[in-house]
Amino acid sequence: MRLLLILWALPMGLFWGWYGLSYNDLNFGFTFLSRDMNDLLFRIYGNILGIDPQVIPGMVARACVVDSFILAGIVAFRRRRAIKAWYQEKRAAYRAGEAAPEARSLSSAP
Repeated sequence: MRLLLILWALPMGLFWGWYGLSYNDLNFGFTFLSRDMNDLLFRIYGNILGIDPQVIPGMVARACVVDSFILAGIVAFRRRRAIKAWYQEKRAAYRAGEAAPEARSLSSAP
């Protein structure tokens, strides 16, 4: 499960890190992180796909959100028994009035 999350989070972090740095032209002297490289890369992708390069980042963002929900569903399905036990425990504690002290009242906070 950790390997799955690593193989999902690492490419996401690398892509969005590159995109954020190159979009804002924070290149630190590296041509790869420049805004010109960002525009060139998306122009190439746009020509290959036959679409406007300006819509590609939005499409990638939507794909990342969908993939994240799919991955979260897979993780939740695999851990459904633990999640159900945790939910039932919290529900029973709430009904018994044993909610966590910070959840009951913050009026006594210093």
